[in-house]
Amino acid sequence: MTEHHPALKIGVSGVRGIAGQSLTPEIVAAFAAAFGTYCGTGRIAVGSDTRPSRVMVTPAVTAGLLSVGCTPVHLGIVPTPTLQFHVRKHGEAGGICVTASHNPLEWNALKFCTSAGEALRPYQFSELLDLYHQGVFSRVEADDIPEVQIDQSAASEHIQAVTEFTDRRSIADRKFRIVVDCCNASASKVTPTFLRNLNCEVFEIHTTPGEPFPRSPEPAPRNLAELGAAVLEYGADIGFAQDADADRVAIVDERGKPAGEDFTVALAIDQSLRKHPGPVVVSVATSRLIEDIARARAGAVHRSPVGEAHVLEKMLEVGAQIGGEGNGGVIIPGINHCRDSFAAMALILERLALNPFPVSQVLASLPQYATVRTSVPCRSREAAAFVRLMRHIYREETLDLTDGVKVMWPDRWLLVRGSNTEPLLRLTAEAGDESEARRLIDSALEYLRE
Repeated sequence: MTEHHPALKIGVSGVRGIAGQSLTPEIVAAFAAAFGTYCGTGRIAVGSDTRPSRVMVTPAVTAGLLSVGCTPVHLGIVPTPTLQFHVRKHGEAGGICVTASHNPLEWNALKFCTSAGEALRPYQFSELLDLYHQGVFSRVEADDIPEVQIDQSAASEHIQAVTEFTDRRSIADRKFRIVVDCCNASASKVTPTFLRNLNCEVFEIHTTPGEPFPRSPEPAPRNLAELGAAVLEYGADIGFAQDADADRVAIVDERGKPAGEDFTVALAIDQSLRKHPGPVVVSVATSRLIEDIARARAGAVHRSPVGEAHVLEKMLEVGAQIGGEGNGGVIIPGINHCRDSFAAMALILERLALNPFPVSQVLASLPQYATVRTSVPCRSREAAAFVRLMRHIYREETLDLTDGVKVMWPDRWLLVRGSNTEPLLRLTAEAGDESEARRLIDSALEYLRE
């Protein structure tokens, strides 16, 4: 399949491609039919972010589901964690969110979830992929095609659940001034409502769902200049930036400075462990800052491969009440079995409400590391070959092979791995200062060039 559609990325994170090119209506309908066959006849929640290509992709999803006798329940434009919460709460047979998350606007994707509101585990996705490749679906007769249903309650139910889980009183008493940047995407209406329900004064930028993405959907520091300027303009306490499907969130402090996505999961874990000491799970690409925080709270840290499904699987295995990834994704199973930016924002505001210090001071009180991330266009087989080369080059060092190759020294680390979501080789390095982290990246890139 991938040979015929080189830009199509198929993996545990879903099916992604350039809408109308590698991700065609035929492919979308076939995957939806395979998923409906996998789930069995029943209700399948369908939602999307705001990408223009949703008007092509969502009907194809609907057609594929109807063809095998499933009942699509259209939730409209919703964050992915909202769809996953809905599926779990209402006992749907599964869910499909039409979103390419942090990918550029021309991409779109299908993100699948089980009846438990969880991303498919690797073995489950493998079974789905087998069904897709076999192409033998349980099609129904014309008289047995169900009717499409519509449910517009998903967002309100989700934010109500997060609010009830949160120490609303302590947040409300602080009366935070917050700027939100929703990238004109799926959370544009939900996030301001959620924060105002917590008695926050909210200033909005990029919250018009019909407008194009004003920045890259990835909430990385390089994309948050406008949010930083708005925080200064409004004299806000903090800025929050979400990606297109709102499963991730990043922080800008009161000085307009982006904190880096690792601090999202760090602050959330710090607050969660204050309330519920216990094990923590993060991906291998997440800062060692998590070990420092957990050590202070007597919590054990477990590492998983990168990806929501891998993190959650490990969390359920060890009984962790908090986990996440250094990309700004936080998982709190007590609320949702997925990355949930609303749960993350709630925990971060709880943490900040504990004292009168500004965000920058709270962040400065945590151990400081410099993390550098970069990506190189690379087909999957080339990425795998380079990962093997890195394993050979660094064979005398301490290696973690959980996902790609992670080379670990006492005061720094380097991770090289193939992306789950794009045709990229991802390189991450962390050290005591940025120059050392960049040196680690540059040395790996030099091997790649050779």
